[in-house]
Amino acid sequence: MAPNLGKKLTGLVAATFTPLTPQGEINLSEIGPYIDFLIEKQGVYNIFVNGTTGESVSRSVEERKTVTEEWCQKAKGKMKNVIVHVGCMSLTDSQELARHAAEAGADGIAVISPSFFKPSTADALRKFLQEVASVAPTLPFYYYHLPAVTGVNLQARDVLEGIEKLIPTFRGVKFSGRDLMDFGQCVHFSQPDWSLLYGVDEQLLAGLALGANGAVGSTYNYLGRHFTELIVAFEEGDLSKARNIQFKMQELLCYALQLGFDVGVNKQLMSELSGLSLGPPCLPVLPCPPTIAIAIAERYHSLFPAK
Repeated sequence: MAPNLGKKLTGLVAATFTPLTPQGEINLSEIGPYIDFLIEKQGVYNIFVNGTTGESVSRSVEERKTVTEEWCQKAKGKMKNVIVHVGCMSLTDSQELARHAAEAGADGIAVISPSFFKPSTADALRKFLQEVASVAPTLPFYYYHLPAVTGVNLQARDVLEGIEKLIPTFRGVKFSGRDLMDFGQCVHFSQPDWSLLYGVDEQLLAGLALGANGAVGSTYNYLGRHFTELIVAFEEGDLSKARNIQFKMQELLCYALQLGFDVGVNKQLMSELSGLSLGPPCLPVLPCPPTIAIAIAERYHSLFPAK
């Protein structure tokens, strides 16, 4: 997986869960089977490691390095892209993880905004991103925009203003906000070699209509093949089929939200649907009662019956 700054990231990207043992320790043995499941059952060939779904901010730097190494090693020759999220509250830690991702063979790195001491301006955030990107000059770099979680309510369009001059390796944004006007402006003013990756799974069709050329999300771990059908239908102009798939996913999520959907529930649902043993979430997120994941899985099977 040699880095290639000319390779544009497109299509579905699964934001991976981090497998843990029942005791909460990193469980590397599940990563190989996890990759096989994504490829063979979901048709997903790109992954986003150590992001929000992977609970990276709840793990130590050393644990994140260990997880990165295993994903990169097991994905070699199988996956098209392994993008590693290296964002931390500390610039030093982010740089350490960026260097390590390059050494481990990642195909790109992404960075979210610090969220304790928050950048007050787009310029401040660009400077932070620049400092991280500078220590991994061979890797494509992506900005991870997630204002609902970080509380950093800067417009992504403002953050991207002139960013290619500061970060020559900048290759796009993982836009996980719900502000479609902001996303549209990012698309409108983007460079030809950037990837505009939409990150709100339940609104993917809207993102595609505005010009997204890829998507990063947690539900692509187990809904990947259905979302691929959505993308193909959109590209072929079959909006009725694309809407039908999107509406079914929204119905599933609405049901899950009524039961208390969070990363712990999502992780248990993935275990239920995949047969993988992904373990519990990290505290303070509580484990999902099995009955809840089973109920959501049953709703999934009713909405997306096996063909």
